[in-house]
Amino acid sequence: MDAFPYGRTIVITGAGSGIGLACAEAFANQGYRVWALSRRAGGEARDMGAGSIRPLACDVRDDASVAAAVSVMRIAGDAGDDIGIVLHCAGFGIAGAAEDTPLEAVREQFETNYFGVLQVNRHILPIFRARGGGLVLLMGSMAGLIPIPYQSHYSSTKFALEAYCEALRMEGRPLGIRACIIEPGDTRTGFTDARESALPEGSPYAEACQKAVDCMAVDEQNGHSPGKVARVTLRLARRKNPPTRRAVGMSYKTLALLRRLLPSRTIAWVLRMKYL
Repeated sequence: MDAFPYGRTIVITGAGSGIGLACAEAFANQGYRVWALSRRAGGEARDMGAGSIRPLACDVRDDASVAAAVSVMRIAGDAGDDIGIVLHCAGFGIAGAAEDTPLEAVREQFETNYFGVLQVNRHILPIFRARGGGLVLLMGSMAGLIPIPYQSHYSSTKFALEAYCEALRMEGRPLGIRACIIEPGDTRTGFTDARESALPEGSPYAEACQKAVDCMAVDEQNGHSPGKVARVTLRLARRKNPPTRRAVGMSYKTLALLRRLLPSRTIAWVLRMKYL
């Protein structure tokens, strides 16, 4: 079996920290040439394991920034082994009630978590078509299957990626393009501390929101390591035809199955008991 069915070159967004950084290091250690994109990327390219990591500044919300980054990658690419995989990890969270969160903040979150994916793929998918195939990996979340109270807009961005992945997979199949979404649950990263707050003074949701956020923070810091998510992602990248979605860890695989089997009201009751 070909260990590199889509070649050795991968682009990873949001690679400056957390799951994105863990994925960059895992792929490099296994022989991939990793383009590690982030808004504040810096430093020189470095060898790691059998591969390498090349940091590159890119803001996924800005089409000119994405176009410039792709141009750099194409110029520096090795003949016959162009970009074959893109892994979308850029994203952030906002804690707050659906009513309280300003629309400007919601739009900003969608610009990164959802439209940023589209922005990058707009430039990457033509490369995949020209080379006869490629793999789109999306870093989703269990929140894309089960919406979390006081994370409604974050959950919405991940729900949107679920639908996008399924449609892209169908459209790209005749062209050799595959798509897969990874669904981590609670994971120990800087995401917890970086989560933005949209809780105005005097909000009627304040007490319940704070309780839910505190619960999330504890679960996240006791969750899987980003390395575990990276290992799952690496295994998927080495499959010629990976599944549409893959939850990370047996407990979350079970939860994903229950989501399909149990009535929505049962799921809502469980979430209320846990967070509210």
